[in-house]
Amino acid sequence: MRSLFLMLAGWRASKPVREAKGRPEALRRETLAINSRIAIAASAVAMPVALYALPQGSLLPFVLVVLGLAAGFLTLALHHRGQYEWAAAGQVYAMLLTALILAVADPAIADFGLAVALLAPVHAALLARNPVKKRSWAILAVVIALAVLASIGILGWPEVYRPDFALLGGGVFAVAALIVAHSASRLNSAFEVYEKAQINAYRHLIEHVQDAVMRFSGEGTLLFASRSSEKLFGCRRYELSGSGMIERIHVLDRPAYLTAFADANRDGNSRHVEIRMRHDEPDAPATAARFVWVEVALSPVVDPDAPDERHEVVALFRDVTERRDHENEMRQAHKLAEEASSAKSRFLATIGHELRTPLNAIVGFSEMMASGVAGELSSQHKEYAALIHQSGRHLIEVVKMLLDMSRLEAGKFELQTESFAPEALIEPCLTMLDTMAREKSVRLMTDLPRALPAIVADERACRQILINLISNAIKFGREHSVVTVSMRRQGLHLGISVTDQGIGMSADAIGRIGEPFFQAQDGLARRYEGTGLGLSIVKGLVELHGGTLHAASTPGEGTTMTVLLPINGPAIKVEETRSVTTLHRDPAPQQMPTWPDEKRRAL
Repeated sequence: MRSLFLMLAGWRASKPVREAKGRPEALRRETLAINSRIAIAASAVAMPVALYALPQGSLLPFVLVVLGLAAGFLTLALHHRGQYEWAAAGQVYAMLLTALILAVADPAIADFGLAVALLAPVHAALLARNPVKKRSWAILAVVIALAVLASIGILGWPEVYRPDFALLGGGVFAVAALIVAHSASRLNSAFEVYEKAQINAYRHLIEHVQDAVMRFSGEGTLLFASRSSEKLFGCRRYELSGSGMIERIHVLDRPAYLTAFADANRDGNSRHVEIRMRHDEPDAPATAARFVWVEVALSPVVDPDAPDERHEVVALFRDVTERRDHENEMRQAHKLAEEASSAKSRFLATIGHELRTPLNAIVGFSEMMASGVAGELSSQHKEYAALIHQSGRHLIEVVKMLLDMSRLEAGKFELQTESFAPEALIEPCLTMLDTMAREKSVRLMTDLPRALPAIVADERACRQILINLISNAIKFGREHSVVTVSMRRQGLHLGISVTDQGIGMSADAIGRIGEPFFQAQDGLARRYEGTGLGLSIVKGLVELHGGTLHAASTPGEGTTMTVLLPINGPAIKVEETRSVTTLHRDPAPQQMPTWPDEKRRAL
């Protein structure tokens, strides 16, 4: 009994409702509870009158009072259990059932029962969801139909109609009207509070956002400026009204801003523009004006119902001076890097040309001395002349690499492409490197298929690619090991691979292949000579052909360098490469013999 009394008094309000107080949904739920209490209170007040009328043969008041109490307690219990939709439906259905009883008891069509029935869909529209709203209209139609049947005498109340039934119907209608009016008032105030809270939240957001927010009318008049605009422009907001806003824009950027504003104002298109705007220093008004870079986002407020051709515009101003300064610094650094790279390339080209002339003289005269043209030399002098000749040849190769690298970096290495057989590259390259391989006790082998397609490329550049790859393999290979050169067609490309059984490379070294002057073994204690330009030149020549360079290596086991070159040259003609015409095909035998796909040759 105590819990029932507390529930009736509303002291056990649910926790979610209290937490959500002030929101429309929370007020809807509270309104449901108050409506149930109103029904219970009105029925409790009318109970003595109903009990007094019951012995006198009047059943209708007692039925209506009991129905009101039952509906009130049931919907209130559903509300406290969190079943709010059932509570709303119960109130609507109880109102329709009460209206049906009054309509049947009164033979007149236009009575208070019909009036109460008309209030039920209104109550459903205020507090219930869509299914209950639709059912309330359907049940209203049923109530009206039964009221018509009661008016013509087909359907009637068990007791005879009494004049005080109209007074009873008026009381029921007053309670139903009070419940509906209370629901409408509470929900209306809820939405007013909610809208006011939303407006305050948006106003607070706009006033405290870091970017400046401005609103312009259709005629271009400044209607609103956020507080952050004072910090951005270093002035009061009222100073931006009139022509103050346009006067702060740099004179060279005004056309761009006005054009973007016109597009948003007239055409309804969002626009972005970066302009320079004056920033004042309130503490030092005598200093020269300072301009900051500002990104302006112009968004039109499009109202389809408005007859005006011009739209209001909301502008968002963001200070991007730091970003612009950073971009300028990056641009300047990039320019300096390009100039440094160009200066390096010019230096390498100049020093290379300057070194080639004396080196050619050194090599030539040392060769003449070793051959005895200037007279017989002692064995020790011949050894010195041979060392001079060998060192001069080495320096000439280094200079050639430097010149090739500088031409590649400067973009002045021109390819002379023509069609040739790729297998014709191998014999001259192996002949040139045979002496180097014999000194290292390295065996050179080839692995070629029966037929290879002709390739369109620069033959001299391809020969240099192959020479650099094979010489690297010999240099880093172990004594008495094997270096294998293989060629395969791989789709639209020709694959040239050079495999050695040398020291191998780590994953980090593989990732840096192609960097100028990079060597897997670096430092003063390295065991292998070289400039580190061989693979850089290979990568540059391969990329000029539109190909790629791949490396697969295991430290201590060896390395495989693979070059993929387009068969039809730098500009691949896919249609010509893919079109293959079958001239003759023999019938397939039962078992295909295994044919050797390659031939090996040891030199």
